[in-house]
Amino acid sequence: MSVSPSRSLPWALIGAACLGSFAATSSGTTRAPFLLEMSHDLDVAMPLVANLVSLTATAWGLTSAFGGWMSDMIGRRPILIAAPFALALTLVAQAAAGSFFWVAVWAAVGGGCAGAFTGVVFAEVSARVPDSQRGRALGWVMSGQSLTLVVGVPMAAALGSVFGWRGWLLCVAGLSITAVISLFLTLGRGSGGHTRPAGARPSMRAALSPKVLGLLVTGVAERICYGLAVVYFATFMQVTYHMTLIELAIPLAVFALGNIAGTLLGGQLADRLRDRLLTFAVAMALSAVAALVLFTWHPDPAVTVAVGFVYVLLNALGRPSYMASLASVPEDVRGTVLGLNGTSASVGWIGAAALGAVMISWGGFEGFGPLIGLLALLGAVGALLSRRSRS
Repeated sequence: MSVSPSRSLPWALIGAACLGSFAATSSGTTRAPFLLEMSHDLDVAMPLVANLVSLTATAWGLTSAFGGWMSDMIGRRPILIAAPFALALTLVAQAAAGSFFWVAVWAAVGGGCAGAFTGVVFAEVSARVPDSQRGRALGWVMSGQSLTLVVGVPMAAALGSVFGWRGWLLCVAGLSITAVISLFLTLGRGSGGHTRPAGARPSMRAALSPKVLGLLVTGVAERICYGLAVVYFATFMQVTYHMTLIELAIPLAVFALGNIAGTLLGGQLADRLRDRLLTFAVAMALSAVAALVLFTWHPDPAVTVAVGFVYVLLNALGRPSYMASLASVPEDVRGTVLGLNGTSASVGWIGAAALGAVMISWGGFEGFGPLIGLLALLGAVGALLSRRSRS
């Protein structure tokens, strides 16, 4: 076990990064309670509105890589200020849109703004802390995304019942502007947000080392496992136990709390255990077992919710170790690498939605356990192989 120095974490920056991450994730995820309302308002079929998730994820993945590369070119500060500000403008535009076409256009642009922000904010936080504290710092930032499920979606449902889906989008825009102000004040201190010397460009060869490439591929497998459970858990509970939407509130909250607990605990483990990739591999292997139990053994709702909590906790447990390992690259390519991580995560989310639909049409939810278990084990193997790869 490594010994952490006494240097305190940059809590002001971490708080601003959490708020920005919460706003970025909420801009798309909290659309879930309004699918029916939006379809009626915009006079389109509900599945078309639901497809905004895939559209947003695609734009997110494309701009994440570009935003990370640009941050290594011009510095992180301009992107960390401009991206959430532009996100707020797209949310206002969505709220004012009169047709589904323009909602889709601005949702895609907003997804791009969110994608450009997330990889860069991870790079900035990574640069502000020593390696021995990186797991905890990144774990806290990731908790901002996790809070979207626990706080963001219920808040959207509550405020949306009063102001409608358009009013909720304006609320998220306000959160994004608050994040801009917080980041502006926080990034004005210290030496973060480096700028590359004139004429220099980040080397993709230096960024895409064998170890980084292996981790990015492993990250796709891990995000598919997570996405399959997160996207389809509510439907799985409805089909298995015939639960209503109101009855689903507590199971979904418990599931989301498992994600937050795993992320924060995983941050501690990432900084206390010497071998981060081994920690990630063990967590993935254990989550494979939990996934098999979750989707193949369901005696009653309470047991299934408990197993779901364990599964998502184990999955999240390894994520800070994975991110801290990925961030252990030279400073001048860190933005590029963590931006590419956002791209690989988007590929995982899109793959999860597609694979889940195929599995349901073929054999129902019984096939989810073996599928997630296999992918989790492949992710564990990929992490172990990456330990031996050249950095």
